[in-house]
Amino acid sequence: MIIKLLLSSIAIFAAAYLLEGVTVKNFGHAILTAILLALASVTIKPVLVFFTLPITIITLGLFYFVINVIILMIIDAILSGLKIKNFWWAAAFSLLISIFTTILNWIF
Repeated sequence: MIIKLLLSSIAIFAAAYLLEGVTVKNFGHAILTAILLALASVTIKPVLVFFTLPITIITLGLFYFVINVIILMIIDAILSGLKIKNFWWAAAFSLLISIFTTILNWIF
């Protein structure tokens, strides 16, 4: 579990480094972002998925990606060390985090 948290933190830090619209103050804030992202995925995401189920079905699951972006925007509002300029930067950030986390989990 700690290894997955560190891999997610590395993915968050690397994605923020590559995107100019996203800044993470330091690696400690990347770890906090990963922790908050994991907590939000367990608590907030199921509620959002339940309430947006009809639109998720209509869009063939693509709205699930929007839910991930919304959760990142919520974490941005909570955490002072993470700054995301707008929705589209959050969408790119979410996509890069997913790609990097998948690659890192595949390697390790």
